Amino acid sequence: MDKSKLYWILQGVGWLGYAGLNLFFLSFDRGITPIQVGAYLSLATFYFLSTHFFRYYIKKNAWFEFSLEKLLKKVFISLVLLSFLNMFAQVFINLVFDILNPLVDLTPLFLLANLFTSFVFYSLWVLMYFLFYFLDNYNATLKYQAKINEIKLIHLRNQLNPHFIFNALNSVRALVDEDPKKAKSAITQLSNILRYSLIMDKHKVIPFGEELNTVKDYLNLELIRFEERLTVNYEIEEAAFHYKIPPMMLQTIVENGIKHGISNLMRGGIIEIKSSIGLLGDLYIWVKNSGQLKGEAVSRKPGEGHGISNTIERLKLIYGGRASFKIFNHGQEFVVTEIKIPKQNSNLE
Repeated sequence: MDKSKLYWILQGVGWLGYAGLNLFFLSFDRGITPIQVGAYLSLATFYFLSTHFFRYYIKKNAWFEFSLEKLLKKVFISLVLLSFLNMFAQVFINLVFDILNPLVDLTPLFLLANLFTSFVFYSLWVLMYFLFYFLDNYNATLKYQAKINEIKLIHLRNQLNPHFIFNALNSVRALVDEDPKKAKSAITQLSNILRYSLIMDKHKVIPFGEELNTVKDYLNLELIRFEERLTVNYEIEEAAFHYKIPPMMLQTIVENGIKHGISNLMRGGIIEIKSSIGLLGDLYIWVKNSGQLKGEAVSRKPGEGHGISNTIERLKLIYGGRASFKIFNHGQEFVVTEIKIPKQNSNLE
């Protein structure tokens, strides 16, 4: 519903409800007369107009841009002034409808009671109005931030896609001259990879199994190229297939291990992919590859290499601080990458 329309509905229903509630309790005392109905409706109308003017004054003078201390002072002073105006309005309305009893209605105690009651009703209105305003702006901020994050994610995925395809094409190109028969098999693997890379752009996260299948296609492609220089091992816990992870995340880590680790070793090396569920239900993924981690490998910005820093940024955008990423040397021969995907996001769409 439009916010302006909602405001008018709540404003009208709220103050009519105030008049109706007073008349309801009055009916138990001495009954309701048309004059009393008119008096309470007039008082409700004054509340309606005075609060609406107060809202207009707040918006016109940009009170929400004030510091909290200044805002509270101005609100308190305004509530006191409105309460005094309302107290005089009640006396005037009673006078107009000829139901004013000076011996009671004009006594200091009665006037003070009316003043206090008016202050309470105006305070409740201000509380609801300010609460609605801040909640509405908070939701707008969340939506804006979500949109910004989505744009960043798309940008990061677009960085990875051509980089991924370029690496796969290079692998096939190397086989065309070396072994045409193996090249045909590699092209089949490549078609699966390309199909995946086109589909994954539509999703923030995908099933772990889909990502793993593409990684297997990619590694099968690399096995054809590296032959005995590459060994691949998998150790996947069955429960991991119930989780979802960012697309290209595992693929990027594996590519990174091949490019910066195994391809630089004369004897080649191994790639091990493991996954298990932690005690708190989080998904842990480990990629172990032959090689040694260099300091500059983790210092690249997302646009420089499209590897580790890109993955870290996407994890942060999707999961906040609930996910984690670690990469470290394991002894003198291996590099281990550890990623934690939080349990509460396992079914994230």
